[in-house]
Amino acid sequence: MKEQLQNNQIAEFALHASFDAIGAANVEQLKRHFLDALGSFFFSLDQEPIRKLVMQQRLLSEGGTCITPYGSTLPADRAAQLYTALIRYPDFMDNFMGKEATCHPSDNIGPLMAVSQLRKTSGKDFLTAMAVAYQLECRLVEEIPVMKEGIDHTLLLGYSMTAGIARLLGMTVEQTAHALGITGTSISPMVTSRASYTYEWKGLASSLDALNCVGIALLAQQGITGPVALFEGPKGFDEVFGMKLDYDWANESFDLIQKCVLKRYNAEVHAQASLEAADELRREHRFDCSDIVQIDITTFLTAYHIIGSGAYGNRKEVETKEQADHSLFYTTAALLLDGQLTPAQFAPARIVKQDVQQLLQKVQVRTGIPFHKPVMVAGLLDPYTAAYPDKMKTKVVIELENGETFSREKEDYHGFYTRPFNWEDTAKKFRLLTRNVLSEDQCNDVIGAVAVLEHFDFNEIIKLIDLKTGNE
Repeated sequence: MKEQLQNNQIAEFALHASFDAIGAANVEQLKRHFLDALGSFFFSLDQEPIRKLVMQQRLLSEGGTCITPYGSTLPADRAAQLYTALIRYPDFMDNFMGKEATCHPSDNIGPLMAVSQLRKTSGKDFLTAMAVAYQLECRLVEEIPVMKEGIDHTLLLGYSMTAGIARLLGMTVEQTAHALGITGTSISPMVTSRASYTYEWKGLASSLDALNCVGIALLAQQGITGPVALFEGPKGFDEVFGMKLDYDWANESFDLIQKCVLKRYNAEVHAQASLEAADELRREHRFDCSDIVQIDITTFLTAYHIIGSGAYGNRKEVETKEQADHSLFYTTAALLLDGQLTPAQFAPARIVKQDVQQLLQKVQVRTGIPFHKPVMVAGLLDPYTAAYPDKMKTKVVIELENGETFSREKEDYHGFYTRPFNWEDTAKKFRLLTRNVLSEDQCNDVIGAVAVLEHFDFNEIIKLIDLKTGNE
């Protein structure tokens, strides 16, 4: 009976997957996603919320064996927390989109980087654990989309983090199953952290998962037991959430990695196609933004709800970075005005300027049909929503004072899995994010090491993050 439990099956998948089973194309994609994550990692070093986290960690004392970019060391759980926050904070990381929920698979990378320093880890070991974590989180998003029940997707991240950590620590199937049970009953975040008004915690929530999951895995490795029948047992996942996980993990592959996407623009993922459409109109027609009367965006229901003033609240109220990067109104206005959408557009001084605050009020966001409930009916009748997540259909119409109207429709964007970033695209983004942090030689060293990661000792990557910058 025990071996049929979902926790045991997940543990078997996580611990027994092989590097060769990942596939060459997936390995290359994982390396692109790792480099993309490291771009955010280095960019975030002197960002204010990260400074607050670093100060909190220093109050709790340093020590441990894990290297930080600040010239100090931390215990593995706190290093996992810091690494994850550094990767997550800019909101410029990767995504996977299921029909009813999304996630950021790169949230798994931080704890894997930390625990790799507790045990000898090769580049192949790291990439295999990364593949396991990516596939597991994406599969859970498809099978049990908890966001529709008001639970944040970082609940599912806890399972994938724990599984990847267990693999790198050399844990047994039994230990891993217990760790998964403890994780599932201990981490239950609410999706309100992403709703309006959005606070700094949006960029730090996954880092708390990382802190907890490392500790949980190490406890389970010492023999602490937990509810292995998490999904099937009394008061378990099925009974509480009404979502039954009944997946055959014995036949799991790594097929969902190829559906993971990278961001071209520093904005919430569901904005990407609309932003590309607006950007193309800007480049082609070279209009003056002061002449714009209205910007009309038609998009799918998920984008409308999360970033278009739907179920997640008013997105025209923009005063902070966390509000701005989850507002289709602000990101569209800032891109049209500045000709780019990078972390620079989320500096406090940029957000409050009147030009962008006035232009965002001229943006209108709607779906293909005027009603949104019941969701199943709306999803079937609205062609924009029905196509999601295989396509990201959008239409952007810009109307000028002289009566001219420009229109562009898109079904994807550069960075989506139908038009993915290549290595050069990813390296270009990495250089953009790290240009004020790394020297040209340091930048080249990181790009070069990640490019051949499967042939490296992972400790060589860790050495590259030891910048000893002396940041306070």
